[in-house]
Parts: sequence; C-alpha cells; structure tokens
Amino acid sequence: MTNLSEPSSSAQVPHVALSVRRDNLFSDSRVLLTKVFPDWHDDELVLKEFKDGITNNLVKCTNQRSGLAVLIRAYGNNTEVIIDRNQELANMKRLADLGMCPPLYARFDNGLVYGYIPGTVATAETMGNSEWAPLIARQLAEWSQVEIPGDRTPCLFPVLRQWLSDVPAKYANARADATFQAHFSMTMLEQELAYLEPLLIAANSPVVFAHNDLLSGNIIMSESRTRVSFIDYEYANYNYRGFDIANHFCEYAGFECDYTRYPSKQVQIAWFKEYLGSGQDATPEACEKLFEEVRVFELASHYYWGVWGLVQASISEIDFDYMEYARMRFDQYFKVKQQLLA
Repeated sequence: MTNLSEPSSSAQVPHVALSVRRDNLFSDSRVLLTKVFPDWHDDELVLKEFKDGITNNLVKCTNQRSGLAVLIRAYGNNTEVIIDRNQELANMKRLADLGMCPPLYARFDNGLVYGYIPGTVATAETMGNSEWAPLIARQLAEWSQVEIPGDRTPCLFPVLRQWLSDVPAKYANARADATFQAHFSMTMLEQELAYLEPLLIAANSPVVFAHNDLLSGNIIMSESRTRVSFIDYEYANYNYRGFDIANHFCEYAGFECDYTRYPSKQVQIAWFKEYLGSGQDATPEACEKLFEEVRVFELASHYYWGVWGLVQASISEIDFDYMEYARMRFDQYFKVKQQLLA
C-alpha cells in the first residue's frame, strides 16, 4: 500500500478493500485510517461522528500528533440507487485540482476519505443574512464556471426519471405506506413531471456546473470569515443555473420545511447582484430576468427532493422520516404551482 500522507493526484485515487459498517463505525474507521495512513497509530486518533446528515455516515478523525484532520464518509444503504458515485469521484478530483474542495486521500468499499475544512457551518436561519449570503452568491458564481470532463447535458430530467422508476408501489413500513397511498400516486408524479419539463425548458436557463444540494450543512465559512466553501459533491453535475439557485433558496426553510424563511424578491435581487458581479452583468434588467428564471425552478426543487424522499423512504436505514419530508416538499410544490398559475 502506498503511503498516503499526501493527497493523491487526480490521475488515481487509491482504493482500500474494506467496508465501514454503520454499527461498527468507530472501530472500522480506525482500521481504515491505519491502512490509508501507515504511519498513524490507533492511540493518537480522536474520532467524532457528525449526525446532521441524512444520506451518509460521517466521521471526523484528528491525528493528535500531526494535527491533520480528515473525514470518513460511509455511504448510506443503497444510496447508489440515487447517487452516481463515479460522477461524485470525478467531481472531487477536478475540484481538488482547482483548489475548490479538500484533498481526496482514498476510496474504500463503501465510501471516501478526504480532507476536513475547518470553519463555521452555516445554519438554515443564518445563511441568508448579510454576512453569509454575499459570500455564498459569489462562491456559487465561481462554481458555475467550473468545467468537468464528460457529458454536459443537464442532469435534472434524467435523474428524475431514474428516481421515479425506483419509487415502489408499496412500502414495507406501514406508516410510510399509509402516507404514500394517501398523498401520492405514480400517475400524479408522472403528470407533474410532464407539466414541469416544458415549463423549465422554456425558461432558457443556462447550463452550468451545479452543486445541486446547497443546504446549510454543506456550506462552511472560513476561519477568517472572508470566504465560504461548499462540501459534499454527491449530486453535483451539469444542470440548469436556475435550479441550483432556487434549490439553495428553498434550503433556507431547513429540514422542517419552514417556507416563511424563503427569501423575498428584494432579498433575492440583492443576492443576484452579488452572483452576477459588478458592472453591466448585474443590471436591474438582468436581475429581474434571473428572478423570473429562479421562480419557476423553485417548483423543480420541491419536486426533485420530494421524489428523492420517496426513494429514500424505501432504502435508507438512517433515522429520518423521509416520507413525511416528501409530503411536505410536495405540499409546497402545489402551493408554488398555484402561485405561478395565478
């Protein structure tokens, strides 16, 4: 095994033939780390589990001797159904080359080992304030200029069709199944997608490299408080600009889906000025046009994560009510749809 105390180049990411089990998280992580970093010893490692995520298991490990901190991300159960892990790996390699994500040290059978970014994690309540919002807008504008090798077809509709095919007709969990039968049907889901697709295409939103999951937990403020970084690149791919921005605004609501926190038009316009930059790009006309673009893609965000919740409710072992989350997202979807049609 190669010494991996230095991050790998983008040409090759070393693989360790080992799985990190959810019910054996710390002990498996310790074994993994001594294989990834051969000069590390078990007694100098401090491990901490982060429990805010609802897709994967995440452990921070700090080597007390060297001071180096890394993250171990063990994929959630069957998440390959909803996440393209090869695309995620390509994203991380390219972004690391550009200095836009932490170094990737190794892969293992069900996850990744990569660098830890120190700083302050955003919250749903604060990421729209005057300190955070301009930094996020500027960083997302920088992301939109990234070029990743491969297909640049917007991922939105292919992903949604794939996810729809993975929504079961019946759920093993009786409570989840009762909610599904009461609030959803495949006919409704397919009809709404048929409604959405031409509406969103007509918005003529530019196709950019998009994060696609800019919730508060994926945004880190630097210790100098002059810059933010984005983490977790599982859903990142080429997509419509309007989706990435609208999706971020929807995340102001948090997992509890408090959409009273969705930004007003005035707040959005100020955000767009930061995103578009100074000078001719950020004219009132350009900001108004972007507002209309983002407005229709708010629908897409609710549909996307609603269907995601329906799939996760059938596969995930993480303690989160995915079915209820899907219900809340679709409730808001239909409210926004009525506003657009008014």
